[in-house]
Amino acid sequence: MMHDRRSLAPAAELPLETKRLRLRLHDADDAGWLHELYSRPDVARYLLDEPWTEDVTRDKLAERLARTGLDEDRGALALVIEHEGVAIGDVALWLTDHEHRQGEIGWVLDPAHGGRGLATEAVRAVLTLGFEHYTLHRVTAQMDARNSASAALARRVGFRLEAHHVQDWFSKGEWTDTLIYALLASEYVGAGRSAGTSGPLG
Repeated sequence: MMHDRRSLAPAAELPLETKRLRLRLHDADDAGWLHELYSRPDVARYLLDEPWTEDVTRDKLAERLARTGLDEDRGALALVIEHEGVAIGDVALWLTDHEHRQGEIGWVLDPAHGGRGLATEAVRAVLTLGFEHYTLHRVTAQMDARNSASAALARRVGFRLEAHHVQDWFSKGEWTDTLIYALLASEYVGAGRSAGTSGPLG
């Protein structure tokens, strides 16, 4: 039967390798560092969740273990960011519109590893995977407007600010603003190559 929808690509070859990073699927041993990172109030400050308890960590890890690719039932991919063999954060890409190939991306990095371009490198690699392997048309990123570091990262990888929602989310006892960034495949133009991506992305 003829239709306009383009199928998603076969499963991606993982892990992804960049110049300095290894991006892999989660495994059962990730609970320790995930709890250590996400239980920190400074990390949770701009996230939707409160700092994680051990019970929440178990639930969140179970969710991540099931997110193995956009071509899978969940339409989501969750990857651990490793630098020199140490997990330093994670990045996720998920479908928001399967038929029209639209997705959303999110990331968290251990503040101890900030300021070195590692999160930028990881996000570029995952965007390249999304646009080149999964043939996504559009990817968005949403964040607390106070999160200047994430906003700067979004701009570095080519996102455009499309909306600033004022006091639209009540988070941790206060009204907060939300920034909506977006990037089209036609705008990306292989910018992810600048991160030195190798392996299945060339």
